[in-house]
Amino acid sequence: MDYNFREIEKKWQEYWIQNNTYKVTEDNNRPKYYVLDMFPYPSGAGLHVGHPLGYIASDIYSRFKRLKGFNVLHPMGYDAYGLPAEQYAIQTGQHPAITTQNNINRYKEQLDKIGFCYDWSREIRTCDPEYYKWTQWAFIQMFNHYYDNSLQKARPITELIKKFEQNGTSNIQAACSEELNFTADEWKVMDEKEKQKTLLNYRIAYLGDTMVNWCPQLGTVLANDEVSEGVSVRGGYPVEQKVMRQWCLRVSAYAQRLLDGLSTIDWTDSLKETQKNWIGRSEGAEMKFKVVNSDIEFTIFTTRADTIFGVTFMVLAPESEYVKQVTTPDQQKAVEEYLESIKHRTERERLMDKSVSGVFSGAYAINPLNNEKIPIWISDYVLAGYGTGAIMAVPAHDSRDYAFAKHFNLPIIPLIEGCDVSKESFDAKEGKMINSCGNGLNLNGLEVKEAIAKTKQFIKEKNIGRVKVNYRLRDAIFSRQRYWGEPFPVYYKDDMPYMLDENQLPLLLPEIDKFLPTEKGEPPLGRAKNWKFRDHFPLELCTMPGFAGSSAYYIRYMDPHNNNELVSKSINEYWRNVDLYIGGTEHATGHLIYSRFWNKFLYDIGIVCEEEPFKKLVNQGMIQGRSNFVYRIKDTNTFVSLNLKNNYETTPIHVDVNIVNNDILDIEAFKKWRPEFNTAQFILEDGKYICGWAVEKMSKSMFNVVNPDDIVERYGADTLRLYEMFLGPLEQSKPWDTNGIDGVHRFLKKLWNLFFDNNNLAVKNNEPTKEELKSLHKLIKKVSWDIENFSFNTSISAFMICVNELSTLKSRNKHVLENLLILLTPFAPHISEELWHQIGNVSTICDAQWPILNENYLKENSVNYAISFNGKARFNLEFSTSASKEDIEKEVLNHPLSAKWIDGKTPKKIIIVPNKIVNIVL
Repeated sequence: MDYNFREIEKKWQEYWIQNNTYKVTEDNNRPKYYVLDMFPYPSGAGLHVGHPLGYIASDIYSRFKRLKGFNVLHPMGYDAYGLPAEQYAIQTGQHPAITTQNNINRYKEQLDKIGFCYDWSREIRTCDPEYYKWTQWAFIQMFNHYYDNSLQKARPITELIKKFEQNGTSNIQAACSEELNFTADEWKVMDEKEKQKTLLNYRIAYLGDTMVNWCPQLGTVLANDEVSEGVSVRGGYPVEQKVMRQWCLRVSAYAQRLLDGLSTIDWTDSLKETQKNWIGRSEGAEMKFKVVNSDIEFTIFTTRADTIFGVTFMVLAPESEYVKQVTTPDQQKAVEEYLESIKHRTERERLMDKSVSGVFSGAYAINPLNNEKIPIWISDYVLAGYGTGAIMAVPAHDSRDYAFAKHFNLPIIPLIEGCDVSKESFDAKEGKMINSCGNGLNLNGLEVKEAIAKTKQFIKEKNIGRVKVNYRLRDAIFSRQRYWGEPFPVYYKDDMPYMLDENQLPLLLPEIDKFLPTEKGEPPLGRAKNWKFRDHFPLELCTMPGFAGSSAYYIRYMDPHNNNELVSKSINEYWRNVDLYIGGTEHATGHLIYSRFWNKFLYDIGIVCEEEPFKKLVNQGMIQGRSNFVYRIKDTNTFVSLNLKNNYETTPIHVDVNIVNNDILDIEAFKKWRPEFNTAQFILEDGKYICGWAVEKMSKSMFNVVNPDDIVERYGADTLRLYEMFLGPLEQSKPWDTNGIDGVHRFLKKLWNLFFDNNNLAVKNNEPTKEELKSLHKLIKKVSWDIENFSFNTSISAFMICVNELSTLKSRNKHVLENLLILLTPFAPHISEELWHQIGNVSTICDAQWPILNENYLKENSVNYAISFNGKARFNLEFSTSASKEDIEKEVLNHPLSAKWIDGKTPKKIIIVPNKIVNIVL
């Protein structure tokens, strides 16, 4: 009976669907396990072989946990909103919903062919109103809450209003955009608009003026990862920095909790470190600097207050509101020219670029500790969002300040005894202070740590500033000037935002005639007819960003058909949170920060029972493309094979890897590939054209994209699954190379042949031999450990070794082969299911029980000893593992082979190293 993988895979995929094999419900009699894949965006190109890597890993783990007795939730859905579909709509006029649906159909078809154990009854799509109703609902909750710093949690905004009514801002400890001060009486006399404007300063979802990446041609704000080198990743259009009124989420309020939570979850150290750096906690001090001949004073934050005496200039971020206020008339033109020259640079580019640029504002500030006049400069190496957007520059002890000072010939004052700052700045984390005395503060002679503490205490006592913890983490910009996104449940009355009632959700995305901004420059929703609430209150024209729908999707999977709640309390308390999350490292900051923030907010308001959403996170590596090349002889249409190309002057040309097999070109397919190659000539070696190769990113332009459908059609889904895992460790990047896939396919054929003899089932119910049980239990031990530790590539090797051993033993034992199938099921479910039924089982192998390891079968009954004389091994002997040292010594001395080497001498000493060697010293 032949291994007909096409029929087998189609048969069992249909069976699993018809029998709801992967449908899961809450079951309090079984422990739960929640496995989640990172939300895919369904692009028009469909999947290439790199995409399923993480999905196959999560599928293996899900099936393994089910076989171990767990009730496994393993859902799938689509992050369906996004800029690509909108751009395609602009170019073609086709509604993004149609494009998205077509893309989803394609993804679903491809995923189904690979045989994943997803519970498709829980599928969600972010563009489905029944889903984004809950994104809108969550936004309303954020609008209606503020963050109480004393309680370290979100509280209803109504509580804050009561506090204002009773005591104004006195003793208010609330996260805010700006420190406000007013009395209860002043609050009471505010009109409705003033009160609403004041509350926006505290709401977790708020309107604020913020610096954004604005792309005029796309007519929208872009996230940092959508911009590269000053242009949009999609389209390559210029992007500029611009202050805009945007919806924001007060993620910064949760900064410390986001840091603290990292110690409670099982993530890699490198990923945790990335998040820590992104959050950027720093302890320091805020100090006020007054501008000369002005009422203006601005605040700076520094982690090194002790360096105040080394300040020789100040720097403002180009976006700072103080730039206009302090720029003098004679410097205005120079400042404007500088601002224009750097407006296309994103914050990420500014952080990475070490080049020096800046302009003098013409103004000076007063150092509060020595009364020295300090020039105020403007430079894009200072960011508006970190600290106060203004720094005191200490060039002697900061590399960027040092480069700036050298470039503009500004003073450099060393503060540490013995340091040399003639060529570079000096890391001033330790040492004795010098040049640090004035206005009643003397730090000279103190160690750095002592100086920091003394300076903080001094500025606090003298009311020069305050001690503060600062974070690099900024609030999330939550508005996009796009059509294809979740509508905000917001209307405006007297220019102030108000929320729709929850019973009016979802607010549906309206139809529009074009997917472009209006002639007035409004976002596309400005084209919608009667886009108003109650016929006269204008609705918000922006839509939510892509991460809105992906920030809490894992919660909705728990209870996807609940029309009354995001998730019911009992269901959430059953599933709780994600036990295993698998996805790429590209989400290390954005998505994972926002999801953790979103979950913590929902935890605060009692919607979810766990504060952290993802207990364990595994990042899969990238599968890179393996490109192939043909070599065209210069000025001809003749191509020379790889090992002969050095005899000619050639040009390498990328060739479609799908017409290359084991680096051998299909010449006829190549001629048909492109018209210009129709008449191509070839110089072969041994009758073949051998291509060159290189590892590159998988992309259409390099013709190295491999479609998983093609692999499934040629070798089967089980071969694809095994081969992707066999390529190398899950977390590492590795090249796709079809040269090894034949070996994996042959392994499955060899497995198949264990069960059949001349088309007849050959499995028997006889007692397994000791050797068969040893081979099986060796595999149980190896694969169980490997799966738990995500070492899937070594599992494949173990399967191959086991099947070879059983083939050598001519094993047909049902007990052994049945357990082999259960072990293989997570990796190759189709062939396992088929053979499981072939040997007489009637229920799905998915409900089998994972084999139990018996270490007794792995114990050796005998040990091979090397017999040495004066340290030189001469022969080997087998001994029972229970043999005593006396028995071993006696048998060695009496063995005929020993007589030759002893040669009548009396041994001086006999050394026995247990289970290894016997050495006779003569």
